Amino acid sequence: MVRAAVLGAGSWGTAFAKVLADAGTEVTMWARRPEVAAAISGEHANPFYLDGIELPATLTATSDPVEALAGAGLVVLAVPSQSLRANLVGWAESIEPDATLLSLAKGIESGTLMRMSEVVREVAGVSEDRVAVLSGPNLAREIAIGQPSATVIACADHERAVEVQKSCATGYFRPYTNVDVIGCEIGGACKNVIALACGMASGLGFGENTNASIITRGLAEMIRLGVALGANPATLAGLAGVGDLVATCSSPLSRNRTFGARLGQGGTLASAQAATNGQVAEGVKSCTSVRALAQRHGVEMPLTDAVHRVCHEGLSVPEAVGLLLGRRIKPE
Repeated sequence: MVRAAVLGAGSWGTAFAKVLADAGTEVTMWARRPEVAAAISGEHANPFYLDGIELPATLTATSDPVEALAGAGLVVLAVPSQSLRANLVGWAESIEPDATLLSLAKGIESGTLMRMSEVVREVAGVSEDRVAVLSGPNLAREIAIGQPSATVIACADHERAVEVQKSCATGYFRPYTNVDVIGCEIGGACKNVIALACGMASGLGFGENTNASIITRGLAEMIRLGVALGANPATLAGLAGVGDLVATCSSPLSRNRTFGARLGQGGTLASAQAATNGQVAEGVKSCTSVRALAQRHGVEMPLTDAVHRVCHEGLSVPEAVGLLLGRRIKPE
């Protein structure tokens, strides 16, 4: 079994490292903070990001990326999308020549409007067939406690995707393979934005009809953008699209939904961030880059536009609702 390095010790990076270890893969994690690495190696826990979860004794961590990457045939990139480039610049020279790079990040890079796999290929100087992405209904805490879940591993090289699949398949975590990297990445980026919208509606006191309507119309936006970029619509009807969208838009464990609910209750970005342990929801940054990517390709995404305007242009949530409901009526 290939040796893996998981670079990033947040909640999802830690949960996925646990999955790899439970699958029998040898794993070393990299944590930016030495105290996090020490807790994972010494206490078999990550109280900073995944409190109350016992980690496998075989799982070790270090704050030295070179040490983590030594001999790793699978490099898991588990840092936020907007910091991936800066981190990868420092890691690239230490990555093994034929290692598979697996991105867990979900977003579109600000400024360049590149998908995460494109950022990885550019910065690490690797071919398309060496880069894989993972996306699905994967709330970290539920997976960490062993609740059943499924995901998609997409790579242009199907055989490489199968190798990654083997390294993380457990009795509770079921990975499927796909070659549609674009579809998986667009699903992962857009669902965070739609989850913010669902949270905002919840914060206003709206119920399940509203939530279902936002999810469905958000899916329509996601599919339009994906198809414009070359994705297979079937991918977005699967785990990496509908599956991830439903989980992120519906669960109180979803940081994006929780963040949006705070905004819907009248909170500011700063107060919402404080309520989510000082962490900014990915969708707050991604809404702007997803919106810009849609504009570049002539794709209409009114929900995404409304979320961007609430987060970055001072539009209130009730005003955003009024604008969306006031749009001209038309066929579905």
